[in-house]
Order: sequence, then C-alpha cells, then structure tokens
Amino acid sequence: MESRTRPHLEQKAAEQERAAQTRQFARNQALGLVLLAMAVLIWWLLHGNLRWLFPPGWWRL
Repeated sequence: MESRTRPHLEQKAAEQERAAQTRQFARNQALGLVLLAMAVLIWWLLHGNLRWLFPPGWWRL
C-alpha cells in the first residue's frame, strides 16, 4: 500500500483498472464453472446406463 497521496485522476484510473480486473475475473470464473458443469454432464452421460437414454425403439419416435 502506498503511503503517499495520489492525484484524483490517478486514483480514479486505478479504481477503473481494478474494476476491469474484477469483471474479467468474474467472467473467467463463470466460464470455468460452465466448463466444469459440461465436463460433469458429459462424464455422467458416458458412464450412465445408456438404456435410460436410448430405450429400445428410440429411433422410431
């Protein structure tokens, strides 16, 4: 932490930069959660009982 007093415009620029970093972090975090959910869903579909997903005669619907 700086002990000197910074000019107002410099403080506002630093606040805007931190806000942009926070938005980017939140966006990356949301994207990561979506990718994790997709990976879990794919794993669940591939390791589940395929007869639940594709019962006999499913192609005649």
